[in-house]
Amino acid sequence: MAGAKLTPSPSEIDPDVKTEVQKTPEPTWVNPSSPLRTMGSFGSDAGQRYQEEYSMDSTNAQVQVEFYVNENTFKERLKLFFIKNQRSSLRIRLFNFSLKILTCALYILRVSLDNPKDTPCPMCQNNSLTNTTETPGEIKWGYIFWVNRRVPVWAIQVTVALISFLETMLITYLSYKGNIWEQIFQISFILEMINTVPFIITIFWPPLRNIFVPVFLNCWLAKGALENMINDFHRAIQRTHSAMFNQVFILICTLLCLVFTGACGIQHLERAGKELSLFDSFYFCIVTFSTVGYGDVTPQIWPSQLLVVILICVALVVLPLQFEELAYLWMESQKLGGNYSRHRAQTEKHVVLCVSSLKIDLLMDFLNEFYAHPRLQDYYVVILCPTEIDIQVRRILQIPLWSQRVIYLQGSALKDQDLMRAKMDDAEACFILSSRNEVDRTAADHQTILRAWAAKDFAPNCPLYVQILKPENKFHVKFADHVVCEEEFKYAMLALNCVCPATSTLVTLLVHTSRGQEGQLSPEQWQRTYGRCSGNEVYHIRLCDSKFFGEYDGKSFTYASFHAHKKYGVCLIGVKREDNKSIMLNPGPRHIMAATDTCYYINITKEENSAFIFKQEEKHNKGLPVTGLYDAPSRLPVHSIIASMVDQATSYGTVAIDLQNPDPPEESSKLTLPTENGAGSRRPSIAPVLEIADSSAILPCDLLSDQSEDETNQSDEEGSVGSDFVKGYPPNSPYIGSSPTLCHLLPQKAPFCCLRLDKGCTHNSFEDAKAYGFKNKLIIVSAEMAGNGLYNFIVPLRAYYRPRKELNPIVLLLDYPPDNHFLEAICCFPMVYFMAGTIDNLDNLLQCGIIYADNLVVVDKESTMSAEEDYMADAKTIVNVQTMFRLFPSLSIITELTHPSNMRFMQFRAKDCYSLALSKLEKVSCSGPGTQTVTIERDKGSNLAFMFRLPFAAGRVFSISMLDTLLYQSFVKDYMIAIARLLLGLDTTPGSGYLCAMKITEEDLWIRTYGRLFQKLCSSSAEIPIGIYRTESHMFSTSECKDSYLQSQVSINVEQGEEQRDRRESWKEKTAHRNSTTSDQSEHPLLRKKSLQWARRLSRKSAKPSSRAERISQQRLNLYRRSERQELSELVKNRMKHLGLPTVGYDEMNDHQNTLSYVLINPPPDTMLELNDIVYIIRSDPLAHMPEDSQVGQTRSMRNQQDFGTETRDETHL
Repeated sequence: MAGAKLTPSPSEIDPDVKTEVQKTPEPTWVNPSSPLRTMGSFGSDAGQRYQEEYSMDSTNAQVQVEFYVNENTFKERLKLFFIKNQRSSLRIRLFNFSLKILTCALYILRVSLDNPKDTPCPMCQNNSLTNTTETPGEIKWGYIFWVNRRVPVWAIQVTVALISFLETMLITYLSYKGNIWEQIFQISFILEMINTVPFIITIFWPPLRNIFVPVFLNCWLAKGALENMINDFHRAIQRTHSAMFNQVFILICTLLCLVFTGACGIQHLERAGKELSLFDSFYFCIVTFSTVGYGDVTPQIWPSQLLVVILICVALVVLPLQFEELAYLWMESQKLGGNYSRHRAQTEKHVVLCVSSLKIDLLMDFLNEFYAHPRLQDYYVVILCPTEIDIQVRRILQIPLWSQRVIYLQGSALKDQDLMRAKMDDAEACFILSSRNEVDRTAADHQTILRAWAAKDFAPNCPLYVQILKPENKFHVKFADHVVCEEEFKYAMLALNCVCPATSTLVTLLVHTSRGQEGQLSPEQWQRTYGRCSGNEVYHIRLCDSKFFGEYDGKSFTYASFHAHKKYGVCLIGVKREDNKSIMLNPGPRHIMAATDTCYYINITKEENSAFIFKQEEKHNKGLPVTGLYDAPSRLPVHSIIASMVDQATSYGTVAIDLQNPDPPEESSKLTLPTENGAGSRRPSIAPVLEIADSSAILPCDLLSDQSEDETNQSDEEGSVGSDFVKGYPPNSPYIGSSPTLCHLLPQKAPFCCLRLDKGCTHNSFEDAKAYGFKNKLIIVSAEMAGNGLYNFIVPLRAYYRPRKELNPIVLLLDYPPDNHFLEAICCFPMVYFMAGTIDNLDNLLQCGIIYADNLVVVDKESTMSAEEDYMADAKTIVNVQTMFRLFPSLSIITELTHPSNMRFMQFRAKDCYSLALSKLEKVSCSGPGTQTVTIERDKGSNLAFMFRLPFAAGRVFSISMLDTLLYQSFVKDYMIAIARLLLGLDTTPGSGYLCAMKITEEDLWIRTYGRLFQKLCSSSAEIPIGIYRTESHMFSTSECKDSYLQSQVSINVEQGEEQRDRRESWKEKTAHRNSTTSDQSEHPLLRKKSLQWARRLSRKSAKPSSRAERISQQRLNLYRRSERQELSELVKNRMKHLGLPTVGYDEMNDHQNTLSYVLINPPPDTMLELNDIVYIIRSDPLAHMPEDSQVGQTRSMRNQQDFGTETRDETHL
C-alpha cells in the first residue's frame, strides 16, 4: 500500500498526456559526497539513496497490483448475480417463483376451458377422439394423453417454458462442480425438464401442441423456490432463530403441494373415466388426507386409484418426518424460550432480568415485589438465563397470573443475539443479579461484571440495576444506575444489630411492599400490631405538592416532622434540597424547609393514595364528645384521619391525632397530655417544638456534650486499654470505593502481633479475653475468612458518633487467619482483635470470651452455600447455633442464613407449643371434607410469609436474600438504596443524621405515649423516632400447650357453614401473662367475648381435665430441664478449668426463652410506652451543630492523627 504513494516511473507516464507532473521542476539532486547537509535526518539520506537506486535499477519500478481478479470473469460475475449475492439472488428466485405460480394458474385455466369431447388427437382417425369406438369399462387412453389446449394458452406456456429452461440450464452451469450426473439426476432438474422440454418440442412439431404435460408439478418447484427465497430474505435482513418458522412454513407448503398434485392428477386421469371436476377431485383429496373418507366421491379407473395409493404412501413418509422435525424444533424453542417481538417491545413496556441460574425463591421474590406496585402491572418481565428452565420455574410460569407477563429466554447476556432477542435496547431497565449460591463468590462477581459491561455496550441508554457480592468488585460496575453490594449491606446490618437490636428486621420490613394487613385475623394483640406497623414504607413528595408538609414551608425540619406525625401519623425522616443531590436524614432544626425540598417520610401508603377526612370546625361542635371516627385506648379526640385507598374493602388507614386542644379525660388514672404551655398537666410538661431553631437551646444529644467527659475520664475508665482515642478517617481502606467515615482511632497503629487475642507477644502477655479486663461486653463475629466486607462491620461500631465509653470490644473468630492486607486496614481501630477458630469448637469459644460477650454474630460461610440439596446449605450453621443456644442461653446470637425458610429451625424447641403454633401464619393446614383452609399471609398481600417467626421478629436471624427487594424497589423508588446506606452508616453525608437507639427506663415512663416521646425528643435533642423494639414475656404450662393443641384441632375442624367472624375465632387463644401494648381486656369486650366463646367450645370438645397429672408432668419437665442444664453447665465449667479460665462469669441459668420481641415501625402517637422498650431514633449530625469557632477538639484530633504519617487522608480536617 505504501508503494501507491511513490512517484511513477518514466515508462508509466504517457508523454502525449500533459499533466501537472511534467510541469513541475526537476528536483535538485544533492551529491552524497558533498559536505552540505540540510536539516533533515537519516530519513532524508535514506530517501536520497532510494531515489538513486530507483533511477538506476528499472526492476524496482512501481507495480500496480489488482486484487480479486478471479471475480472479474464472466462466469464469476454471473455466479455473483444469480447465487452469491443475497439481494440479487432473492430477486431471481422471486421471479422464478412467479413463473411457477403462473404455470400452475395456466394449468387451472386450461382445465376450466377444456372439454374432453372436443379434444383433438393427431394420432387418431379423423384427428378426433369422439369418432373412436368405445367399449364399456374400457379406459379412454386418448383422454389421458391428449388435451384441448387453446393457442393463447399454448403460446404463454411455451414462453414460460423457454424462460424456465434457459434459467435452469444457466443455474446448472454455474453450479457445476465437476460431476455432471449429480446435476442431471436432481429432482428439481428432472421436473424442470418434464415441464419445459415438451413445450419447446411443440414449437418445432405443431401436431404435439395438444399433448398432455403435467404442468401442475411446477407447484413443487415453486415450493423449493419459495424456501430458497425465504432463506435469502433472512440472510439479507440478517434474521436469526427462524428455524421454527421455516419448519412450519415447509410443512404447510408440503401439505398444499400434496393436495394440489393429487387434485390435478386425479382430475386428469378421471377424464378417461367418470370425468370429475377439479373441485370434486380437490374435495376428494381433502377428505382422504383428513382420514374422514365419506365415500361420496371416488376414483373409478385404476390409474387414478394407483395415483391415490402413491400419494398416500408419499404422505405417510413425508408428513411424519416433517412433524417430527417440527416437534423437535418446538421442544428446542421451548428450552430457548422464543423471542420477545419487536412490535411488543415498541408498544409495551418491559424489563430484563439477567441471572446465571434461576431458582424458584429468587423468581417469586422478584415477581411478588416487582408487581406489588400498581403502576407496574402492565410491564412484561423478560428473563435471560443461560441455563435450561427448571421444572419448578416452568410450572410457576405456566400459571395464568405469570404466563401472560413473564417470558423466559435461554441465552447469554454476553451475546448480542440474545440481547437482541430480549430487546434490551427497548427495555425500561435491566436487573443483573449475582449467583450467591456459588462457592467462588469472586468468580460469580466476575460473571456479573461482564454481564453489566455487555448490557451497557449493547444498550447504553438502558438503566442498569446491578447486584454485586464482594465490595472490592463494586468499582467495576460504578457506571450502573443503582448498585447493591451484598457484603457491604450484610456486615453493616449485622453490626447495627449489636447496638440497635433487630435493625435487620427494621430495614427488611421497610424495603418490602406491604399493606399492613398481615396478622389482622389473629387473636394475638402483638401480631395484629406488629403486622399493621409492618406495612410502613418510605415514600417521597415535594413540599409544595404535599398536604402532609406543605403548611410547614419556612419552618424547621424538626417542627415539620413532629407536627406531621402528630396531625397525620406520618414520620418525616429526611429531606433533599433541589440544588443538592444528597439526601439528608434528620438534618436538624437548623434546616429550614423550602417549597422545592423533596420530603422523605414513613407511612402506610403514599400521600397520593390517601384521602383526608377532616372534622368539622370546633366552633360547631364545642363541648360535644367525638365519636364514630376512632376509638383509641387513650380516649383522645381525633381531628383528622388518613384513609388509605389502596384497598377500600380491607385496607387499614393510618390514624393521625391532633393533640392541640385535648378534651379532659374521663378516667383520672389516664395521664392527660399537656398543652404546649403546660397548663393543666399533672406531670412535668414537655417543651414545645420551635418553628425556628434556637442556637442556645438545641444541643447534640450525648455526643459533643460528653466528649470532654470521655477525654478527661478515659484513663480512669479504660486505663487497661491504653492511651486515649482520636477521631479521624481510617488511613487504609481494604478496597476501592469505600465511603470515608470519621471514626474513633488509635493514636498509633497497633502491631499485628497485638491483634491476636489468644496469643501473647512482646507488647502484652494476654492470652484470653478475661485478661484484657474489658469494661463493656464483647461482640464476637464468627466468619470463615477475613473478607473485605468485614471492614464494614467494624466501621459502624467505631463511628465518631458512638460515645467512647460505650464502645464494645470486637473479636473476629475466623476459620482461616487473616492476611496482612486486612490487618493493615483494622490495626488503627481500638479494641479490635482476631482469633483463629470455629464456633463448633467449645475451647475456641471460651478463649475468645463468649461468656463475656453480649452478642455473637454468625456469618454464613461461603463453603457451605453449595449443597446437593439447596436448603441443606444452612444445616451446619443451624446445628452449631443450636448448640451454642443450649450452652449459653443468655447469649444474644445473630445468625445469617442462606435460605430464609430455614429460620424456623433457629433456636428450635420441639415442646414449645407457642412457637409451633406461630407456623400457622405461614403454612396451610390440611384441607378436605369438613375442613377449611387457613388463609396464608402471602394470599393477603404479604411478601414475607416468615415475618411472624419469633427469631425474625426479634432480629436474631437474617438472610441477605431479604435485601434483594432493595434493588427491586429502587426501580420505583430510586432513593431507597441511598436511604438504606445512610441508615446503616455505609455512607456519611454532611449534615445527615444516623440511626441509633435509646432504652425506656422507669424514669422515662412518665412520658407514657409514643406521641409525647416524639415531642420530647424533637424539642430537647432534635431526634426523630421511627419505631419501637418491644420485648414481652410469655409463659406456657403443659395444660396450656394441651389447650393450644386442642384449640388448633378445633380450628381445623370448623364446619364450612361458619361465618367469617368464626374464622377469626379459629386461632389459638394465647393465655400468657405479658405486658400488653394496649389497655386490659375490659377495654376490648370483643376479645373478651371471643375468649369466652373459645372456652365454651373447648369445654365441649376437649377431654376431662386432669390437673393433678398436668402438675406432675410439669414437675417432671422442670426436673428434666434442670438436670440437662446442670449437665451442660458442668461440661462448660470443666472445659474452662482445663483452659485455665475462671468460671465465675458463666451464667448458665439466665434464659430468655420465655420472651418474644418484635419491631413496631412508626406506631400511632397514642401507643403506650412500656418498660425496656428500645426506641429507634435518627439523631442529627453532631458536626452540623458545632460552632465554627470551636476548633479546640478538632485541633487536638488532628494533632494526634499526625502520628499516622502521610497515609492519613486530607478529610481529617473537619
